[in-house]
Amino acid sequence: MEEDNLLSLVKKMISIPSPYYQENDIVDFCDLWLDNKNLDPKVIGYNETKVIGYSGKNIICMVDSGKPGITVMLNGHLDTVPICNGWTTNPFIPTEIDNRLYGLGAIDMKSGSAILMNVTNYLNQNKDKWCGKLLLTLVTDEEGPYGLGADALINKNVLPPIDVVISAEPSAAFSDKEFPVLCLGARGCFVYNVNFHGVSAHASTPEKGINAMVEASKFILETKKLELKEDPVLGKGSFCIIKANSDGGACSVPDEAQVTVHRHIVSFENEKYVVDEAKELIKNAKVEIPYDISIRPEPSKGARYYKPYYIDKKNKYVGPFIDAIKEANKGKANIDYFASIGDFNYFGTRLFDKNGNNPATFIFGPNGKNFHAANEYVEINSIIKTRETLVNYLLKIMK
Repeated sequence: MEEDNLLSLVKKMISIPSPYYQENDIVDFCDLWLDNKNLDPKVIGYNETKVIGYSGKNIICMVDSGKPGITVMLNGHLDTVPICNGWTTNPFIPTEIDNRLYGLGAIDMKSGSAILMNVTNYLNQNKDKWCGKLLLTLVTDEEGPYGLGADALINKNVLPPIDVVISAEPSAAFSDKEFPVLCLGARGCFVYNVNFHGVSAHASTPEKGINAMVEASKFILETKKLELKEDPVLGKGSFCIIKANSDGGACSVPDEAQVTVHRHIVSFENEKYVVDEAKELIKNAKVEIPYDISIRPEPSKGARYYKPYYIDKKNKYVGPFIDAIKEANKGKANIDYFASIGDFNYFGTRLFDKNGNNPATFIFGPNGKNFHAANEYVEINSIIKTRETLVNYLLKIMK
């Protein structure tokens, strides 16, 4: 049965370790699987030299119906986060318990990538049922800090004009709403550093120096007072201190301190907005030493930060998606916006259709929990429902 074949593929992919920067084995497996289905996959290497110094691989697979129509891109990532502590099952031995399949990457997002591979194979075998072109892209390093695989895919100019993008990231798992959840956009993100410059002195006479960490702490405490403004569609962003560094050595007042901020942003917030916000916080904190603010280094101009985006609900591709979800899920369909970031941010803001417009970029995937945590799992029935929904949707819009 097709359902058994799909579940078997998910299990095999979970069993192949693929933390970001270590994805060669999973790329080789998927390349061979697609090749065995006569899908003519292309493995495209990339080299990032400015920041990480990493060489990776992406997979592209184009299926042409032979009839004119739109071009739809299906996208998944093949990497996972590293193993964390706390697992009660072996993270690389997929384990079924009731309706749950446990394993590292089960929900984020090997099940989603397997669904897209299965859907691509189905449409390739049934070209008489649809028109246009279907492009499967499986990328690496989504979980890393820069989304190097998706960034390289865009920068290499190997993609044709795209009308619709579907990412099978776990939309329901990131939402407060019940499966099935269709996300029509996502918040964006900046990561920046605030560097504080104090004056060193001996630790026995700290009054002769200016402790950069103490001044940085004023800023950190002031951020607790920040009130974020709400976007009518994407809601509020978020402000999170993810790192604070300072070192006075064996016996010195630290003269340098650095605070790293992870700032999720919404539609009206951009680089200037975020930097001005940080300056205002520092001013209100009455920081008494010089400082500078630096956006993290970027592998390419487009990857400086993740831009937020959303699709107008009146977009012609939205209604058929909702209909397809309802048909596969007994009339249920929830709409939401992704609370975090992913490769879909790059695609929804950096790709274009034939008319120079950004493609309608959807996020729709299976349900589960514990992504980026111990005992990650995907709900097996949601794998089947996601696959059914996507096939129905593609046949609706590619006709």
